[in-house]
This record gives sequence, structure tokens and C-alpha cells, in this order.
Amino acid sequence: MIKKMDLSTSFWGIKKMNRISNYKNLSNRIVNWMEDYIKSSNLNCFVVGVSGGIDSAVVSTLASETKYNVIALGMPIHQDPNQQSLSDAHLRWLSGKYINVKAEKIDLTNTFETFRKDLEGYATDKHALANTRSRLRMMTLYQFAGQYKGIVVGTGNKVEDYGVGFYTKYGDGGVDIAPIADLYKTEVWELGKHLGVDSRIVEAKPTDGLWDDKRTDEDQLGASYTELEEAMEHGTGSAVEVLKKFNTQNKHKMEPIPTFKL
Repeated sequence: MIKKMDLSTSFWGIKKMNRISNYKNLSNRIVNWMEDYIKSSNLNCFVVGVSGGIDSAVVSTLASETKYNVIALGMPIHQDPNQQSLSDAHLRWLSGKYINVKAEKIDLTNTFETFRKDLEGYATDKHALANTRSRLRMMTLYQFAGQYKGIVVGTGNKVEDYGVGFYTKYGDGGVDIAPIADLYKTEVWELGKHLGVDSRIVEAKPTDGLWDDKRTDEDQLGASYTELEEAMEHGTGSAVEVLKKFNTQNKHKMEPIPTFKL
């Protein structure tokens, strides 16, 4: 059961953006948009990675609400047991609730270790290896998409995709459509509650799951999502400089690839 929360605030106790008054309507709009897109593409299904976090839980649920088939994939790589248990629970919930969902878990740990071994001395940078985990998952999603004529659905939110660029280029940033990329994290949390996502997922501290030391997104960014939202939406608060720093640093991810023109 989802715990009841004060609807005037986010889970982390900071005022919501108040851009959205009706989450049922929002859910319906996103589902219709996804259906329109896949119909126009002449493809057969949605392919979504499920990490155990709120973003992928919401996106996979939205995909499942459509009338199209969904392949939901858990892809652990040396995954923290708590993160993995949430991913497994969500996959079970999806496949139990929706008849159009095929849930699979593909353990990529051996694939990752083989890659690291084959590169020998060229695979020592921890940040590069963290991004490799994300890119192996992207390759797996597109293998399934190619196999079953599907489209890969992105799970990034507005702060990650357009604020701080907190994603892996050609990893979790390598997708076909982005259903929640115009939603702030607090709005994703609220949408998750509306959709019936497990309260443990709604309340878990956000993490990209790419590190062995259990670091959270806030640990890496130096600011919470609610603080970053305030900086993005109003240009105020304690995270303004953090937002500027990461937006500048990751601009190469968020803008079109520079092209020399004659």
C-alpha cells in the first residue's frame, strides 16, 4: 500500500512546483502520447529498463497502461541488494497487474567483468566504468527492441535531462522517446503515487545505481532534486551555483552534436 502524504509538499518536505493539478489527467495524456507515437512508428512494443528507482517505475507503469506490449527489463551489474529487491518487486508487480507486460531479468555482471578484463589497463577509471554499466544496459535494451520491433523508452526527468545533464551519454541517455523528461522529480514522485507504485520505491533516496559504494544522486550532485528544481524554476535557492556548474560541465550531452558545415 502507498502511504498517504501531504499533497502540498513533496516526500522530502519541500513545496511542490504546483504546475500539475490533476495527475490522473497527466497520466492519461502521457499514455495517449505514447500510443500515438508507437502507432505512427509502425513498431510493436515498448522496451523499458527497470532499476528499482522511481523514474523507471513510473515510466514502465505508464507504458504498461497503454494497449501495446511492454518488455520490462531488470539489468543488474554488481547491484546493491536493496536496489535489486526493489527492481524485482516492481517487475513482479507489473507482470502481475498488466497482461501486456513481459518482465525479464538479465544479469549483466559477467558481461561487464569480461569487458573490463578484455580492456586490461584501459579500464581503470571508475567514472568511465560506471558509465560503461549504463551503456551495456542501453545495448541490451536496443537488442530487445531490435529483436521484437520495439522502441526504447527513456526514464530521465527534467532536472536530469535538461538541468544538470545527470545521465550517461549513449547510456541511459540513448533512447527513442522521453515520456517524463518535462516533469520535475517531485512531479514524478506524485505521479508514481497516483499510479500505485510501491511506497518503498517512492520513498527511496534517488541513486543511479552505477557505483559499488551506494552513493546517492544527492551525494554526487551536492544538492537535492527539490533544491535543483527551485534553481531551475525560479533561479533561487542554495543550488543555483550547483545547477550552473553541472549545466555548463554537461552541456555537450544536452545540445546537438557540433557539426562542421561547409
